[in-house]
Amino acid sequence: MAPRLPDGRTPLSLKAGGLPVRTAMVMAAGLGKRMRPLTATRPKPLVEVAGQPLIDHVLDRLRSAGIGRVVVNVHYLADSIEAHLARKASDLEVIVSDERAQLLETGGGLVKALPLIEDDRFLVVNSDNYWVDGPIDAIRLLSQRWDDATMDALLLMVPLARANCHRGIGDFHMAADGRIRRRKAGRVAPFVYTGVQMVSRRLLDGAPEGSYSTNILWDRALAAGRAFGIVHQGLWFDVGDPAAIRQTEALLLNAA
Repeated sequence: MAPRLPDGRTPLSLKAGGLPVRTAMVMAAGLGKRMRPLTATRPKPLVEVAGQPLIDHVLDRLRSAGIGRVVVNVHYLADSIEAHLARKASDLEVIVSDERAQLLETGGGLVKALPLIEDDRFLVVNSDNYWVDGPIDAIRLLSQRWDDATMDALLLMVPLARANCHRGIGDFHMAADGRIRRRKAGRVAPFVYTGVQMVSRRLLDGAPEGSYSTNILWDRALAAGRAFGIVHQGLWFDVGDPAAIRQTEALLLNAA
């Protein structure tokens, strides 16, 4: 019999024919400096876009995917995030990875949280993400594409031309088989990383402790040819500063 979540739902990835994705790591510990002054009194994950805190948008996507176990790291205004999760995510199994003593960035935060995650394969999502699913939702897309024999990381990408509110010049190139390579300095790359990825515990094998970016971990997977990408089928918004909130809401209204 197919395993089910406590509320009776079948994990979305199992419906798609793969192994279930049980756990998501939600990165919520950042300082939100670019979002000031809105983050002077609240952490960035609690900044509202389209009438809802950013982290709630992420939690809704996880619920839709049938993911019932969520590890959330906290640092800046951590009490506010914990209180919000207690009110808004009581239907989920929420486990806090406490970084109050030291902000560990994305890579170090993953390493600290790994004992709480337990699974061999799991989702990692930045809490300041805003995306709208297309014909195939993003988490299903990642789950369907995942190949444990060849991958340590599978990054959800969006074409630079569809990276709403994004002011960069792209992050990665992608080969026909999905393998990715970084943009060279001074050049433009066709794909932008969305802040959503599926990873194997192998990505963190031998990873150092302390504070550092996930880029350090990706570099090893890139060098080994085990870092892949897949293109998001819906809308994505880079909600990095207050101006981007207004732009995102206007674009969502026009798309409705």
